[in-house]
Amino acid sequence: MAQERTTRPRAQERTGLRGLITSRAELEASDERRESRRVGCTEVAQLGDRQRAQVSGVLRSVTLRARQNVPALEAELYDGSGSLRVVWLGQRRIAGIEPGRRARLEGFVCLQEGERTMFNPRYELSARAAE
Repeated sequence: MAQERTTRPRAQERTGLRGLITSRAELEASDERRESRRVGCTEVAQLGDRQRAQVSGVLRSVTLRARQNVPALEAELYDGSGSLRVVWLGQRRIAGIEPGRRARLEGFVCLQEGERTMFNPRYELSARAAE
């Protein structure tokens, strides 16, 4: 009786294949979600309207905008599960708040124009690799 070959890959092979198929963006998102959970923060995708939360992620963009003739520094925080708009009213610049920087924010989340938004949060910046 000939030994029957199985056509299904073993678990190790599936994991290896998944790594080849998974895009770099998906791997980075997974790493971001893992880091957010590690520091005890809520995932952005889990945030509801009018909720106090701590979130952690990478600042993807930082922009100066005027809101009703008041300067406002806006940033997008990405944690792998989604993005959160962050607004510091009355600020033109905040030292260390720049694209690519990892931050942990705490504040009140609301839905503003259909987007999860946090106004004037407390923030803690992570040291860069070279710091």
